[in-house]
Amino acid sequence: MADEKKTVYPSVDAIVVGASAGGIDALLKIFAGLRQGYRLPVIVVLHLRDDRDSKLAQVFSQHLRIPVKQAQDKEPVSPGVLYFAGPGYHLSIEQDCRFSLSGEEPVHFSRPAIDLLMTSAADVYGKRLAGVLLTGANEDGAEGMASIKAAGGITIVQDPQEAQVAVMPQSAIRRCPPDHILRLQEIRQLLTELEQS
Repeated sequence: MADEKKTVYPSVDAIVVGASAGGIDALLKIFAGLRQGYRLPVIVVLHLRDDRDSKLAQVFSQHLRIPVKQAQDKEPVSPGVLYFAGPGYHLSIEQDCRFSLSGEEPVHFSRPAIDLLMTSAADVYGKRLAGVLLTGANEDGAEGMASIKAAGGITIVQDPQEAQVAVMPQSAIRRCPPDHILRLQEIRQLLTELEQS
């Protein structure tokens, strides 16, 4: 009987994730599977109304085994932490692997914008970055995923048939075919394998 070949993934230093409508449920399904001690930083932009405080970090920390916090300006990106972009500011990553918050105009009607996080992360991490784009109702993230792909990183898009709102994953697939189109359970498994690569 032939041995089953295990896929070997390139080494990854960080994971960036974008989601919009339906994103909270999707993110919980993916991140609930990450073990305590998961070593990669995971940085998330989830579209929020910017007129209120975000309780995302508190909500997610009650359900997950990894540390969760809202990214702060000039804070270094630390391994093994799940970061959320706060409301009202774009989140990007500087060349020294620190977060930067800015109040520039919304992109795709969104601030924070997925495209800005992903594009800045692609500039910093290059081929050692994985990008994940989930359910959502606009085209934010398509450009960012294309930037990750162009930099040699890994691109993962939620299967539009499973997405609560398919516009965002469909836009990314049209803009630049991703490396993987997966269901949430498969994305969770892939994030586990990337950590071990």
